[in-house]
Amino acid sequence: MASIETDRTERVRQVVDEVLCGQKDFVRRAGFIHLYGVAQFCALLALVRGLDAERSTVAGMLHDLATYQTGDATDHGRRSAVLAREILSDLGCFAEDEIATICAAIAHHRIKDQVHGAYDELLKDADVLAHTLYNTQLPPIEKERARLSALWRELGIEHGPFDPQEGPALPAPHP
Repeated sequence: MASIETDRTERVRQVVDEVLCGQKDFVRRAGFIHLYGVAQFCALLALVRGLDAERSTVAGMLHDLATYQTGDATDHGRRSAVLAREILSDLGCFAEDEIATICAAIAHHRIKDQVHGAYDELLKDADVLAHTLYNTQLPPIEKERARLSALWRELGIEHGPFDPQEGPALPAPHP
């Protein structure tokens, strides 16, 4: 078993922690909750779908990092993909094909109404789960409802914490 010093996921986690710990309390808290929540949902969905859990987890940890680093959500999918490529290349422990897969998923994660590769779709779905399960008393985000219904079916959940086809929906959390 790898040690924290050699485990690739832990090495990425250290970089993410450094970025988040340098932020104000609210941003730091939101970043830890969202990035690590998405990362855990990525791992779960990877196991369900037969994809690589490590690669998926890393994509989840890095998918919105540029937003939390700068406080600017503008074009954050692309900017987070660029930042992820830089981080993963600097760590020197990820192959180029792994970096390409992770960065493509990050770049596409906001485009939830189109279908991309398996890891892209996994990250989109994990992001939807994190938005939804952060507070089950709030209605789902409108543009995430169809994806959420499909996720409930995939996970064998007959009824989520609400019926995603009814009730008012929240606007998207990012521009």
